[in-house]
Amino acid sequence: MSTEVPGSPAVGHRRAGPREALISEWTKIRTVRSAVWSLAVMTTCILGTAVFVGATRSLQPDDTILGGSLTGAALGQIIAASFGVLVMSREYATGTIGTTLMACPRRLTVLAAKVLVTATAMFVVSLGACFLAYQVGTAMLSGHGYAPGTPMPALLGVALCFSVTGVLGLAVGTVLRHSTGAITTMTGLILLPSLLGPLLGDVQRWIAGASPLAALEKLSQTSDAAPDVVGSLSAWPSLALVCGYAAVALLGAAVLLKSRDT
Repeated sequence: MSTEVPGSPAVGHRRAGPREALISEWTKIRTVRSAVWSLAVMTTCILGTAVFVGATRSLQPDDTILGGSLTGAALGQIIAASFGVLVMSREYATGTIGTTLMACPRRLTVLAAKVLVTATAMFVVSLGACFLAYQVGTAMLSGHGYAPGTPMPALLGVALCFSVTGVLGLAVGTVLRHSTGAITTMTGLILLPSLLGPLLGDVQRWIAGASPLAALEKLSQTSDAAPDVVGSLSAWPSLALVCGYAAVALLGAAVLLKSRDT
C-alpha cells in the first residue's frame, strides 16, 4: 500500500526532483486556504481602495491617476510579505516540513521550488489586481485634472516589487520559522523606515528610501514618493536595491535550511 502523503513531492518510491517539488508547491498554493485567502484579500484591498479613492477623489493635486489607483498597494505589500512567510512557516507550524524534506531530501531544491512558485503567483495576481485598479482609477478620475501617469512599464515593476517582497517574506519565514514573529518582522521592514524617517532629520531620505515601500511608491508614481522623503534614487534602482536585500536574505535562509535538523 502506498504511503505517499497528498501534496508531498514523492512519486511512488522514487525521491522527488525539481519537477515534482514544483508540482508539490503549486498544489499547496492552490489548495491551502491560508494561501488562497491571502491572495484574495490582497486583490480585494488593492481594488477596493482604488474604488474608494476614485469615488472620493482623495488625491493630492500633484498626484497621478496611477498613483492614486494604487494607494492600496502599500497594504497589499504587507499581505504579500505575509503570504511569503506562510509558504514556509505554516509547514513548520503543522509539522509537515519533515514530510516535505523526507520526500525531497535536496533542501535547496525545496527552497527553490517555493521561491519560484511564490514569486510567480505573486507577480501574476498583483499585476492583474494593479492593472484593474488602474482601469478603475482611469474610469473614475479622468477629466478631473489629474495627470494619468505612465502605466507601462511601471505596472510590471510594481508586480515585480510584490514578487520580491513575497520572496523576502519567504526568506524571513525560513530563518525565523515562526509565523507571528516573521510577519511582524516583515511589517516592520516595510513600514518602520517611512514612519521613523521624519524623526531622523537629514538622513530621512536614506532610511525611508531604502525600504520596499519606497520602491513601490516610486514605481506607482505617487506624490508621496517625493525626493526629499524617499531620496533621489529612481524607481528601478530602488527596486534593484530591494532585490539585493531579498537575495542576501535568501542566501541566509538557504544556509540555515541546510544546517538545521528540520
